[in-house]
Amino acid sequence: MWTIIKFDKKKINLLKEDLRKKVGGNYKIYIPKILVKRFIKDKLINKEVNLLGDYMFCFNEKFKNKNDLNRYNNLRGIKYFLNGCIESQKDIQLFINKCKNGENDNGYLSFDFFDINLKQFYKFYTGPFIDQIFKVINLQKNKIRILMGNIETTIDKKDLLFKPL
Repeated sequence: MWTIIKFDKKKINLLKEDLRKKVGGNYKIYIPKILVKRFIKDKLINKEVNLLGDYMFCFNEKFKNKNDLNRYNNLRGIKYFLNGCIESQKDIQLFINKCKNGENDNGYLSFDFFDINLKQFYKFYTGPFIDQIFKVINLQKNKIRILMGNIETTIDKKDLLFKPL
């Protein structure tokens, strides 16, 4: 059974160790990640970012009911278990499968994972236009036509990451 855990990023290794001791070695952890490239002082820096912040998915057969989850609530590194996971197993599994299908060879989510809508505003997360807001005008197979202020231009889908506003 999948559950969603809010965890302390600094104590992730302690959490994995405690999970191994308490539930055995038969657990799975999944944290969807993206690789962000930024220029800082004229150097290209690669930074790994958790897509869900400080939440992760954890699978184990012992997480079948709420009372069992309460026994593991005091493990080092766990802030809390998210409520409603037991009822949402299909949705959780669908999301995890979508994330795994959207990963590249290095295990990071590729751009194809994100849905893009016409006439919606987005904000650049990487590239030379970091933190700039733009509007999607036209979608093509590998390119996106955008409007940034009064400037209309085309960008490559795979080169830049952006998030909806």
